[in-house]
Amino acid sequence: MTGIARFGSFYAGGRRLVVEGRPTRTISFTDTASMTYDPNGLYHIEQAYVQYFVPEQPNGGLPVVFLHGGGMTGAMWEQTPDGRAGWAQHFVKAGFTVNVVDNVERGRAGWTPFEDVWPGPPIVRNTQEAWGLFRIGAAECFPQRQPFAGQRFPVDCLDELAMGAVPRWLSNNPAAIQAFGAVLDRVGPCAVVSHSHGGYIALQAASTRPDIVRAMVLLEPSGFLSGDALRAMDGTEFLFVYGDNLDATPLWCDLMREAAAFRHELERAGARVDWWEMARRGVRGNSHLLMMDDNSDAIAGDIATWLLRAAKAD
Repeated sequence: MTGIARFGSFYAGGRRLVVEGRPTRTISFTDTASMTYDPNGLYHIEQAYVQYFVPEQPNGGLPVVFLHGGGMTGAMWEQTPDGRAGWAQHFVKAGFTVNVVDNVERGRAGWTPFEDVWPGPPIVRNTQEAWGLFRIGAAECFPQRQPFAGQRFPVDCLDELAMGAVPRWLSNNPAAIQAFGAVLDRVGPCAVVSHSHGGYIALQAASTRPDIVRAMVLLEPSGFLSGDALRAMDGTEFLFVYGDNLDATPLWCDLMREAAAFRHELERAGARVDWWEMARRGVRGNSHLLMMDDNSDAIAGDIATWLLRAAKAD
């Protein structure tokens, strides 16, 4: 295990926005501090925020870029809901340079309050939706907090998970892809570990930079590539990782069919693909949130080993 030699942060991507013609108003910061607020002027929006950690003893593997799922932030990689070390800590201790992303409009990337800039209202995932969508338990069992048998997510800490939910704009995929691409350009040759909706964003950005993204770990991705974008990834190594109860909802049945078809097309294009369904590997009970489940350290260790092999193959 190695410590941290240095850490820092940076912003990447985004665009300038000039706001004009908005009314001014009087605002108060405290009981005694008020002023006229003029929203007109120059802003920078749609940038990603990245916090990085460089280990004292690098292991020779590729730098790892962690991209969160929909409605979440980079905090999901930092610590588990029940207080254990998250994957960001695990990987840097294993000798990887780690980059944790807050993509467009999430966490420390910030967001714009102007309703006409990002079409449509934001949504926030409620706890009931997370319960079923993340396959913690059946939707009808939420009131009793009765999870699936053998569930590995720390159900007693469900409120901690709910605290991490943040607004997301469904119209922002293009901006998120652009910003994540700018992150990849800044980091250089790397491996990407992405979750859920982040898998779609990562794939789209990586397909335009196949020389940068040498390996991709897709944790239950919810979007894929086709056509020329797919064929551009023929030199990339892929690892798909899935939890248990994948037939629990129609959505997950559909996603698994699409993922299997995508895997087939990747292999036809010449990419090397590994596919881990944890239950078929003899590990039952994992949720959609594998980085938060009670066996998250073991899964992280297996992925770290896979990434080191991928780096040697490269």
